[in-house]
Amino acid sequence: MVPRRRKAERVEHLLGLLKVRVLRGVNLAYRDARGSDPYVVLRMGSQKVKTGVKKKNVNPEWNEELTLSVSDHIQPIKLEVYDKDTFSRDDQMGEAELDILPLLEAAKMDLSGVPDSSIITSVKPGRQNCLVGESHIKWMGGKLVQDIILRLRNVECGEVELQLTWVKNSGGSSYGNKSFMHQ
Repeated sequence: MVPRRRKAERVEHLLGLLKVRVLRGVNLAYRDARGSDPYVVLRMGSQKVKTGVKKKNVNPEWNEELTLSVSDHIQPIKLEVYDKDTFSRDDQMGEAELDILPLLEAAKMDLSGVPDSSIITSVKPGRQNCLVGESHIKWMGGKLVQDIILRLRNVECGEVELQLTWVKNSGGSSYGNKSFMHQ
C-alpha cells in the first residue's frame, strides 16, 4: 500500500489529463498478403495505452479515446503502429514522436473570454517533429483541442490522425508560473 503522503505528492505534480483520440490511419504499410491488422500504442514515460486491432485494413478508422496523465516533468508521446500477428511477434508499421509542450504552454494562458473556435497557437512541421502539416491548437467548448496528422518514420508509408484534448487537474484552477520541463 502506498503511504498517503507519497500519493498526495504524486497528485500534487499532476498537471492534468491528455485525452488522445486516435482517429484513423492513412495508407499504412502492408505487412501481410491481404493488408495488415494494425493497432496503435502510445507511450509517455512509464505509461502505455493502445487501441484495438483493425483486421485487414491499411486505412483503419479507430476513433478511440486513450488517456494519459501529464505530470510537471513533460515527456514527448511516442506513437507506434503494429500489425497484429497470431503465431509470431507483431510487426512494426512505423513510429512517430509528438511534443505536447505547445499544448501545455497554451494551457497556462488565461483563456477567459476567448471566443469558441479561436486558434490559440499553431505548430509548424519541421525536422524536429513528425507533423505532416501545420497543427492548430484551438479553444473549443471551453477546452484546448489540437488536431494532428503524424507521418510515420522507419516505414515505407503511412500517417496517423489524432485529436488531443487537454483536461486540467481539478485540484487547481490555474497553472500559475509553473515551468514545464522536458526529460
